[in-house]
Amino acid sequence: MVSDRRLGDKCVFQPFIVQRRQLRTVSAMGNKVFIIALVVALVAISLNNYLKRKGETRYIFHTEWYDPVSATVNKFHLSFFPRDRSVEMYDLRAQRLFLKRIPVEGVEERDLYLGNTIVVLSRQLKITDYADAFTREQITSKRQRTFAMVKPDAVHRLGEIVDVIQSRDFEISQMKMVQLTRLQAATFYREHEGRPFFESLLDYITSGPVVAMELITTNAVKKWRATLGPTDSQEARSIAPESIRALFGKDKQLNAGHGSDSDISAIREIEFFFPSSKINDDLLPQTTAKLANNTCGIIKPHAVSKGHIGSILKAIKEEEFDISALQIFRMDKVQSEEFLEVYKGVVSEYPGMVQQLMSGPLVALEITSGVHGPQTPIKFREFVGPADPVSAPVLYYSLWSSTVT
Repeated sequence: MVSDRRLGDKCVFQPFIVQRRQLRTVSAMGNKVFIIALVVALVAISLNNYLKRKGETRYIFHTEWYDPVSATVNKFHLSFFPRDRSVEMYDLRAQRLFLKRIPVEGVEERDLYLGNTIVVLSRQLKITDYADAFTREQITSKRQRTFAMVKPDAVHRLGEIVDVIQSRDFEISQMKMVQLTRLQAATFYREHEGRPFFESLLDYITSGPVVAMELITTNAVKKWRATLGPTDSQEARSIAPESIRALFGKDKQLNAGHGSDSDISAIREIEFFFPSSKINDDLLPQTTAKLANNTCGIIKPHAVSKGHIGSILKAIKEEEFDISALQIFRMDKVQSEEFLEVYKGVVSEYPGMVQQLMSGPLVALEITSGVHGPQTPIKFREFVGPADPVSAPVLYYSLWSSTVT
């Protein structure tokens, strides 16, 4: 009876023993994860304190890298050290150091803002968030966004206007040429609805293409308003002769440009032209691309980063070419390889060409010409010159072009 009872007790209590063991295992795993996370946080705090004592600044960002081989998104902490422009990467999934601190060419402090992509050792990293409060506070104070628009009367002088923008230390993070419908214009300028000038404003702003831009710099909203100058171009010529409206505007309505008047307006206006999520097609401004008798030109990332957009646009215009469409793009490796596929196995520089195209924002242009007509692609390639800038020093800023089929 005793042995039977013991056997029965063992059978009855066995499930509870197993459950307790499982709970202990789960608890141990949870404790392990917690301890690892705590250690990582303490190491980060200790390193920050150590760097502060040394007087060195470090910015930390959440970044993502899409691995096309495994079709997975890998997440990293990217640390950037402004003193020597070096970086360090920490693998969040593996919970270990992925890349020891090393200097990296092509990564500057101005490139570090949410939504941008940078290339570190051939890996294209998208910046998704700030990883600590210090980075958020420092970067947002230096990297305010605002919205800018070149109006229809001044689009033909876009190169000169972009030159002014870049010379005043604005970074153009997004840009595209669009044609507004009357509905879109009325939605964008809805705060003016009911005013005497509203209908004439809609007539004017829909009379031709506009160029929308997102600008980034310190105190961007205030600085861009000052760069634009007074609303009335005639007044601007009197009190702000170096402003954009003084240089390129005509009067109070044909005044060359628009700028957000507050942080809230900037967010709304940027979202209108560069939506972060899908919106009603009726409200999405459409491209001005003609897709006929044209050629495609690309201002490469290295030329964009050096501030040559304006000078290149001016040079194109001076040679009697028209820019009928324009937009800033950021291409990943797969897109870059596909775009340059015709050169694969043909030119030895192909890997470097792909690397350059994916290294940062580029400006895609649709080039047309009433003067050159069907000969536009040939004439434009002659204007651009050889791909090697040593062979064409006058075009050192390297505008690459190819025929659109």
